[in-house]
Amino acid sequence: MKKEEAITEGILSHVGGADNISSLTNCMTRVRLNVVDYEKVNIDELRALDGVMGVVEDETLQIVVGPGTATSVAQLLSEKTGLKAGEAKNDDHTAEDVRAGIKQKQNRPIQNFLKRIGSIFIPLIPALVASGLINGGASFAENAGVDPETTWLQILLVIGSGIFTFLGILVGWNTAKEFGGTPALGAIAGILIINPALEDITLFGEQLVAGQGGIFAVLLAAWVMAVVERTVRKGIPAALDIIITPFITVLVVGVATIVVLQPIGGFVADIVMIGINGVLDIGGAVAGAVLAGTFLPLVMVGMHHGLTPIHLEFIDSQGATPLLAILAMAGAGQVGAAIAVFVKTKNEKLKTNVKGALPVGFLGIGEPLLYGVTLPLGRPFLTACLGASVGGAFQALMGTAALGIGVSGLSLIPLIDDGQYLSYFLGLVISYFFGFLFTYLFGYKEEMAENIK
Repeated sequence: MKKEEAITEGILSHVGGADNISSLTNCMTRVRLNVVDYEKVNIDELRALDGVMGVVEDETLQIVVGPGTATSVAQLLSEKTGLKAGEAKNDDHTAEDVRAGIKQKQNRPIQNFLKRIGSIFIPLIPALVASGLINGGASFAENAGVDPETTWLQILLVIGSGIFTFLGILVGWNTAKEFGGTPALGAIAGILIINPALEDITLFGEQLVAGQGGIFAVLLAAWVMAVVERTVRKGIPAALDIIITPFITVLVVGVATIVVLQPIGGFVADIVMIGINGVLDIGGAVAGAVLAGTFLPLVMVGMHHGLTPIHLEFIDSQGATPLLAILAMAGAGQVGAAIAVFVKTKNEKLKTNVKGALPVGFLGIGEPLLYGVTLPLGRPFLTACLGASVGGAFQALMGTAALGIGVSGLSLIPLIDDGQYLSYFLGLVISYFFGFLFTYLFGYKEEMAENIK
């Protein structure tokens, strides 16, 4: 039996079978499940499965299996359950039932908000990665002296920039879908924000600006679109729903978007950008150290995707995101910590975990190291964060920024802005070194590996 098939069978066995899965999807490294009856889920057995690096209990059940494997396992689960990715089973159990079963009784509004944001952007990551790398390669060629009027370079820029030009449409679609609205109406909200025809309109003595508020405005408008649609539908007879509900929704929210929601989105975007730039300008190295050193805990609980709209707003408004270059040091610190563990330990299982996870760790995919090495050991997780802090401080001092998102580690080098490839690489090396040093000196003792079997 292939590795992916064995993992799939194990997951089905320990989540209560195919009938107990109400919806499924995946990101780069995780299979994300909603279940009908959480009492049937055996978390300990899931964690013990060969090939499973960790399990995160949250709004969705997140099973970490690593890059590539996550996609294959999700496809196999889809075949066995009859559910398509992102499709919910027609069942009396709702998403609220699932959340209640997975420790959602306590009020965690900020975490839940970031999870929602993550659910909107996770499906877009492959497209963002591909486009970002193409854009980065084209920028690298320009910096190397290639004439920007060269046809092949112009073609690459058209391919690479497409998603960033029309990203609002995709974000609007996913936002409406996430909040229970019709995706196509959410896409209309995105179109309203980025439509160049806005610049032909003067409202209250001011010429409108296409794209004002960026991703924040799209998120707000698409969310309101979903809320209004659900509200209007309650008062419309079923026979007229397909005509009246979308008509009223688009008309009302369309006007509200242009008059109110887009300016609000612009205000929020400005505040966020000014705030983060201010923190980096005033805090400098200290701010970079804090941001990089606290990022791994966000990855641990799957909340890191909630920062995606901030990165995208930086790219849209300033051309590059300085935040990503700093946060990328978190993965590098963990790589250094894992190498130190490998050097010191005599535990063969632990050595195998490190060897299997290091290659993708260097490429910026940190979950295999996180759940297979540093987090189970405890202290190496903290020393990895400390190593990341040193690299984050360096990146903040150098002002390094990225042209795209979706990748990290060595993979991010082609996307670094303004030719600062060496500065970014040196930051990685610094994080590797200090992650290794802190872990080697006081982050690991052999007795920590007793539970790694």
